[in-house]
Amino acid sequence: KTIHVERAQEMRDAVEQLLPADAAVFVAAVADWRTENSTSEKIKKVAGEGPPVLRMVENPDILAGIGHHKQRPGLVVGFAAETQDLLRNAEAKLRKKGADLIVANDVSQGSGVGPSGVMGGDRNRVRIVSKAGVEEWPEMSKDEVAARLAALIAERLKTIVV
Repeated sequence: KTIHVERAQEMRDAVEQLLPADAAVFVAAVADWRTENSTSEKIKKVAGEGPPVLRMVENPDILAGIGHHKQRPGLVVGFAAETQDLLRNAEAKLRKKGADLIVANDVSQGSGVGPSGVMGGDRNRVRIVSKAGVEEWPEMSKDEVAARLAALIAERLKTIVV
């Protein structure tokens, strides 16, 4: 089922409408911040005035909302793209968000953006962080990571009473 959304609040609402569910895999993240006052009209320049002040407010944390939801799925999987302290940040995210698994990616310089990096490249090396510890996966194609993650999720679902 595809639900088209434009704003983080709409995405949160769409996800919550799909509950209850056996598993939730959060592979896309919305921006952490949005402008407080958005407009569908052009913001015109005014002679002698500078640009308007854009006040930022926090977007909803959809992963945390579902991870702590009263209808929480039996398995909640999130992702962490980090540029520093990969494992420490992924472990903190696991606890804070109420997730069962965090797929942690190091996207720092050298392994980050561009054809040879994680972002834009076709290869990846992830760590799977859970309460049981950290499982390091070898570098592989992103398709292989996806297939291996799908197999891990299927195996985990066998042990969950739904």
